[in-house]
Amino acid sequence: MKTQILPVVSPQELAFAVRAAVEQLRGGEAIALPTETVYGLAADALNVEAVLKIFEAKERPRFDPLIVHLPGSEWFHRIAAIPSRDEDRVNALLSRYWPGPLTLVLPRQKIVPDIVTAGLETVAVRISAHSVFQEIIEQFGQPLAAPSANRFGRISPTTAAHVAAELAGRIPLVLDGGATTHGLESTIVGLSDGTIEILRHGPITAEELEEFGEVRLGTSPEQPKAPGQLRSHYAPRTPLRLTASLATFDSPGAGQIGALSFGPAEMRQFSEMRNLSASSDLREAAANLFRYLRELDDARLDLIVAEELPERGLGSAIMDRLRRAAAQ
Repeated sequence: MKTQILPVVSPQELAFAVRAAVEQLRGGEAIALPTETVYGLAADALNVEAVLKIFEAKERPRFDPLIVHLPGSEWFHRIAAIPSRDEDRVNALLSRYWPGPLTLVLPRQKIVPDIVTAGLETVAVRISAHSVFQEIIEQFGQPLAAPSANRFGRISPTTAAHVAAELAGRIPLVLDGGATTHGLESTIVGLSDGTIEILRHGPITAEELEEFGEVRLGTSPEQPKAPGQLRSHYAPRTPLRLTASLATFDSPGAGQIGALSFGPAEMRQFSEMRNLSASSDLREAAANLFRYLRELDDARLDLIVAEELPERGLGSAIMDRLRRAAAQ
C-alpha cells in the first residue's frame, strides 16, 4: 500500500485533503489526522471492519480500548450515558474543556462496538479542538475511533513525518497539519464515588481538575480501563533510564549515551543532548517530549538518560510518559 501525505496549509490544499480524508473514511479505511494532542489514526468508530484496520496497522492488542471522538455534543448521549449522580460534574467538565484535550470514561451505549471498548461496559469519549480534525469529522458525520498514529507501545507522533516513519505502507493517507500543540495525549478521567479519577495524565492537570471535586490517581490495571495505562508504553527502541539529575549521573562507562534534560544543562559525557525547555517551562517541555525522544532514538545510541521533572502540573504527565517509556 502506498501512503499519500497531503498538506493542509492553503485553503485549496485543505479543501482537497478534507475531501480525500472523508472519502477514505467512508470507504472503511484508517487514516492519520492531526489533533491538538498527537496525531491520531482515525477510522469509523461504528464500523467494526474499519476499526480492525486500526488494530492491524498499529499491531495493537485487542484488550486495549480506543477513544471515540465525537463530531459534536449532539452525539454524546448516543455514545455514552451519564449516571444521574455524576450529571452536574460531567456537564461542568464538558462546559470548561470541550472541545479540547479531556477524555471522559463513562458507561457505553449499545451502538458502540465491543472492539472499540475492548469488551468493557464503558467508553472513552472526547471532542477534538483541532480545526482540521473538526472539519473532517463534521463532514464525515459520525464518531471516529482515533488512538495515536504509531506502532503499539512506541513513541507517539507529533508530526506527519513521525507518522510516516511508523506507518508508511500500512495506511493510505496522512494529513500533514504541522506539529501538534500539546505534544501529549489527552487527559483521561473517570468518575466514581463522587471523585474524579485520573486514568491517564495529560494537558488538563490534576490541579485544574480539583476545582470540580476530589481528584485521585488511577493505577495501571492488568485490564486497561483507558488507553495509556499499560506499564510499558511510549517507548523508544533505545533503552531509557531516569535520573534525578544529569549533573550527578554516573555513566555506566560503555557506549554512546544521549541525554534528555530539563532546564540548564551541560553536555558532559553525553554524545547527544536534547533540552525539553532551557527555561524550565513545563508546557514547552510537554510539546517537545516525544519529538526529542524520537530524535535521540534515531541517533543510534546505546542508552538514553532522561532527567526527572518536578511532578506538579504538566510535570506529572511528562513523568508518567517517561516512567512507562523506561519500563520496557
